[in-house]
Amino acid sequence: MIERNITRRLRRALRDTPVVFLHGARQTGKSTLVRKIAEGLRGSSYLTLDDAATLAAATGDPVGFIRGFDGPVVLDEVQKAPALFPAIKLEVDLNRKPGRFLLTGSADVLVIPRVSESLAGRIEILTLWPFSQGEIDGVHESFVDSLFARLIPSERAKPLPASKLIERVLRGGYPEVCTTRAAPRRADWFGAYVSTILQRDVRELSNIEGLTELPRLLTLLAARVASPINFADLARDLAIPQTTLKRYFALLEMTFLVQALPAWSANLRKRLVKSPKLYLNDSGLLAYLLGLSKERLAVDQKHIGPLMENFVVMELRKQASWSVTRPELFHFRTHAGREVDIILEGRSGQIVGIEVKAGATLGTDDLQGLKSLADFSGERFHRGILLYTGNDAIPFGPRIHALPISSLWGVPS
Repeated sequence: MIERNITRRLRRALRDTPVVFLHGARQTGKSTLVRKIAEGLRGSSYLTLDDAATLAAATGDPVGFIRGFDGPVVLDEVQKAPALFPAIKLEVDLNRKPGRFLLTGSADVLVIPRVSESLAGRIEILTLWPFSQGEIDGVHESFVDSLFARLIPSERAKPLPASKLIERVLRGGYPEVCTTRAAPRRADWFGAYVSTILQRDVRELSNIEGLTELPRLLTLLAARVASPINFADLARDLAIPQTTLKRYFALLEMTFLVQALPAWSANLRKRLVKSPKLYLNDSGLLAYLLGLSKERLAVDQKHIGPLMENFVVMELRKQASWSVTRPELFHFRTHAGREVDIILEGRSGQIVGIEVKAGATLGTDDLQGLKSLADFSGERFHRGILLYTGNDAIPFGPRIHALPISSLWGVPS
């Protein structure tokens, strides 16, 4: 079993919080992880709401179902029975012992107000993403935390040939794809995976029949990865109202298939009116939706930049979920068109800008976005990093460095 780097944080949460909710897309390993955790909880019970009998009991009498457990209980796929959340609240209010409930879900049900309000102050929420590159290699990455350190790490990651990097990007991080599927069989797995989520999970969440536009919408979104979300253009391409489109998009977000990266501004109010950028939760899934392979990328390179940026964004998001710094992720764009692909903002207000370049050579133009961010943010700017496909760490002054993309997870040589 591949060790998940979020495990330590999950165990810590269970030691001081009554309810811990581990959510994330289907097939990211939630059930495997919580089963392992449950083995170490004395007197614990494990049930999955994928089981029809368990689901019937949970929905028929939520309060009686919850009160039937004496020790810690692990409830898998809890989004299938939202009525359990008020019942869990009642039980926790009677006994706030830490670690009583470990829940998992393949949908972000906490965006539903009546659900989130029922457990406010009683729950810690963690997200499990597909494998990070470090998890695949047996490394507990700390790249995100190192970015906020006083000095940039002096260690140099092992060089990774561009062809090997592309292989990692095309594979992505879904556990079954990484552990059991050879490249020719990945498309079959991703095809079945997308079909299952769109035809079953999304319909269960929405109670809407005939969501025939969803597969096409997901493909259209894949083609717009690393770009600002433009609902007007998407609605026109799909020939559906914007209100319908936004409802469909919210369902894809709830199932963790798509990710919106908000815009960063020093003015918190302005962040809400700027367009977020669009990403998918896995570069392997993105490659499948776009029909990309090593052979196609060798002759058609226009997709390499967005694909690599999606890969880096998700690796940073995964590391942020277990980092000490716990930064939030944003993007940056000025009215003059200067851009920074990713901004990490720590809780102290410090920011780190990250540019992604799918090439091995660097020029002064590649640094303009980071320099603009440094000027714009002043003392809040901690450093800028240009991640590229070359092998060398190159300083461009005291606060801007170029590093190989493999530095995200690479073992120092």
